[in-house]
Amino acid sequence: MARSNTPFLSPVNRARWLRFKANRRAWWSLWIFTIVFALSLVSELVANEEPLLIWYEGKPYFPLVQDYTELDFGGDFDLMADYRDPYLQELIESSGWILWPPIPYAYNTINYDLPSPAPSPPTTENWLGTDDKGRDVLANVLYGFRLSVLFGFLTTIISAIIGVAAGAVQGFYGGKLDLFMQRFMEIWGSMPTLFILIILMSIVTPSFWWLVLVVLLFGWMGFVGVVRAEFLRTRNFEYVQSARAMGMSDSRLMFRHILPNAMVATLTFLPFTLSGSITILTSLDFLGFGMPPGSPSLGLLLAQGKANIQAPWLGFTAFFIVGFMLTTLIFVGEGVRDAFDPRKAY
Repeated sequence: MARSNTPFLSPVNRARWLRFKANRRAWWSLWIFTIVFALSLVSELVANEEPLLIWYEGKPYFPLVQDYTELDFGGDFDLMADYRDPYLQELIESSGWILWPPIPYAYNTINYDLPSPAPSPPTTENWLGTDDKGRDVLANVLYGFRLSVLFGFLTTIISAIIGVAAGAVQGFYGGKLDLFMQRFMEIWGSMPTLFILIILMSIVTPSFWWLVLVVLLFGWMGFVGVVRAEFLRTRNFEYVQSARAMGMSDSRLMFRHILPNAMVATLTFLPFTLSGSITILTSLDFLGFGMPPGSPSLGLLLAQGKANIQAPWLGFTAFFIVGFMLTTLIFVGEGVRDAFDPRKAY
């Protein structure tokens, strides 16, 4: 049955996949995280201040993909349609209907009709309450979750590419090049990473891409050690020496014949590096050196919970979603590590 379910895998990788599935905690964590992340990828369809569909006078309108004015719905002014305006809603519903998302708020939508001053507690309209600006907390969580995970994926992938390439060059050539790069990494790695990030982000105007660049300055070093060690061990094997004697190029020898052996250890680091990248972004946002104010950020939500202790739903929500995200990633990482551990083969 295993063969029919995974025909594209080699016997070794099939055994690893089965070991990962046997780890129920890792397997269910992967499924739960994937479902939540997939939901966050379509946040605009779940939480938005614009309707998903408007049916007016026998014609469909799609505000998410096209802009309309009040005149399109029988209004008086050639202005962008404000679908939260009760007058415009009455005009539309007099000759049609409106299909709203489950959460009729985007991450930056301010609810001016709160039952109490912001931050407002959870209600049937704002399921997790609002922050101190009157914005829906659940919408912020959805958009912030997507931003954090995409940031983590991007920095992890680029860090892995840089770190694997650096470790491969070090381990394959060795000698003075390896010695120089090791001394450089010792100096670079001894710097207080978080403080350096804070200093750099206080100099430039924070943005998503600046944060990615700054985190990459230090994120790549975690992959160098394991790749370097594998290349140092493998470069003197007989098949490597034979291939070199036959005239095979260094690049082909490194990345086609030696690198696959080093990727086993690299893959086990990926989930842990991903969780670390998300933690860095959350920490910078919490300290005020991350994403610009008004961005959908879990760290900013944590900071609001700290600043508004009279609104415990802010702190509890942020703590739960960050804890959920990191916990599931750690469980997946443990499952991947055990799956690639040859001592646990069966």
